[in-house]
Amino acid sequence: MTRGGRDKSGDEAERRCIVTGEAKPKEGLIRFVVGPDGVVVPDVLGKLPGRGMWVTADRAILEKAGKGQFSRSAKTPVTVPDGLADEVERQIARRVIDLIAMARKAGIAVCGFEKVKSWLAGNERVRVLLQADDGSTRGKAKLWTPEGARYFDCLTAQELGLAFGRQSVIHGALATGGLSDRVVEEAAKLKGLRANDGGDPAAGKEKVAR
Repeated sequence: MTRGGRDKSGDEAERRCIVTGEAKPKEGLIRFVVGPDGVVVPDVLGKLPGRGMWVTADRAILEKAGKGQFSRSAKTPVTVPDGLADEVERQIARRVIDLIAMARKAGIAVCGFEKVKSWLAGNERVRVLLQADDGSTRGKAKLWTPEGARYFDCLTAQELGLAFGRQSVIHGALATGGLSDRVVEEAAKLKGLRANDGGDPAAGKEKVAR
């Protein structure tokens, strides 16, 4: 039971990271299971059967998990596929793009500098300001994050373009709503997974989620 009187059982219960040992809400963690063939499988939607192993959404921590932590947690030898961190990042990026696309279709998302600026300056209740990591610094500096809103720049212009049905997008905004809250959760994970790429989500490889 929390201080506010809410039961922390079920979906609200915290999970413990198998690497750091820190207990935290599931929103900041990524779930993994061991498949029938003994291979570790990411479960970004949290729906796969089997005992879950939880890892903080941070690339450095996830890479440490592949050095024996999964086997210790599963209490049996398991196989960690090469490029697991990259695959998790790809899946989370795809998830963020899909959620933004859903928000656009629901009419609570806009893109383009002028439209976003209009939302920020008007009475729209902006929940999320999105700007492409590889966009112009000067252009991005002209927009601001409203009080109580969240800012993310963990997607490339091409990835934001996929979300908005365009070739590329630099600026986007989401209004308040359940879909926007889900974008915040998943984008926070993606930010952690891309934090060690030197600020460049395209560093070292083609990063357009498909």
